[in-house]
Amino acid sequence: MMHPRPSPIAASLYTLRDMNTDVIIMHGPKGCCFRTSRLLESDGVRVVTSGMSENDFILGASEKLEETIVEAYEKFNPKLMGIVGTCASMIIGEDLESAIENLDLDCTIIPVETHAGLGEGDNTEGAILVLKRAVEYGVITEQEANRQIKMLEMATQVEKTRGMAQGKYVKPNFGDNKEKIASIIVHAIKENKKVAFVLNVKKETSYLFADILNFDYRKINPNNKPLFIGNLSEDIGLARIRQHAKNVKNDLKEQSDVEFDYITGGLDEYPIAADKALEILKSANPDLVVVAGVPHALKIEEINAESIAVTDGPRLVEALREDGFNHVVAELDAHSKTLGVNTIVDADFAMMIRSTIDWENEK
Repeated sequence: MMHPRPSPIAASLYTLRDMNTDVIIMHGPKGCCFRTSRLLESDGVRVVTSGMSENDFILGASEKLEETIVEAYEKFNPKLMGIVGTCASMIIGEDLESAIENLDLDCTIIPVETHAGLGEGDNTEGAILVLKRAVEYGVITEQEANRQIKMLEMATQVEKTRGMAQGKYVKPNFGDNKEKIASIIVHAIKENKKVAFVLNVKKETSYLFADILNFDYRKINPNNKPLFIGNLSEDIGLARIRQHAKNVKNDLKEQSDVEFDYITGGLDEYPIAADKALEILKSANPDLVVVAGVPHALKIEEINAESIAVTDGPRLVEALREDGFNHVVAELDAHSKTLGVNTIVDADFAMMIRSTIDWENEK
């Protein structure tokens, strides 16, 4: 595997976030997973570290962890905390559970023994460890954990067969010219072609990719409504994830009067939601298909239509072209733009679509 991939530690942090964890303690050096930790602060999660030093690698740091737990509890008064192992603490065999057992705090604490060293495996393994631990500590049901684990395993296969984890180095590519691709969409609607938009997204990134659909088609051609498909079920997933879906649908309705013709699943079900969207597209027989979010999960090669993929990964652009997409647009910094928000945020490509509509109306 030549291409760098996210680590299980980061996946653990994000999964704890999705459970509305108040405080996460990283048992390791203060620099471990710094960027992810700081981003999560924008989402209302307090992330602190036990600050393991060189001596701790030899003598152990269980007392330091206990002190950090108590200090975090007294400072933030959390109801739910998580402790995430790192390469340093896990390699020397630190026992996260014993640190909890020695304390008497009015707080649920989930210990997660994950790290990115010793060939730990796919990044999704970190999320799976959190789910299993959350069941043990009564935070989620076993049924919900099993459903999410199945989705994570399927997501891993998508990445290994069609995404960035195929085993080769991938050079970043920032995709096609956004103005040119926006013009293709606008002219297709204007010329009475059947256009389908598929929102197949992950969790909070839906706030950015939903903006691709955030325009009034009636300004182009009031008699040619596009088909809108999305994995925005409000009944599937953790409470935080269901709220994201509700917020996105409400924003699209209020801002551009967009209503979805088909809901393909929840925001954590993009691997199977893509298959449902594929079947809908086969029946609809569109002239142009726009897939935003996780487009590589949808087997576009099975659709006989011009196609546009909108991704947040510059390293996914070439893979998407190999999959069969005619055009690929890359949105940058989707995660950082959508952390801590609860409304749709501007996507560069979406702003270009809206600008193109205005230019066409001025002609």
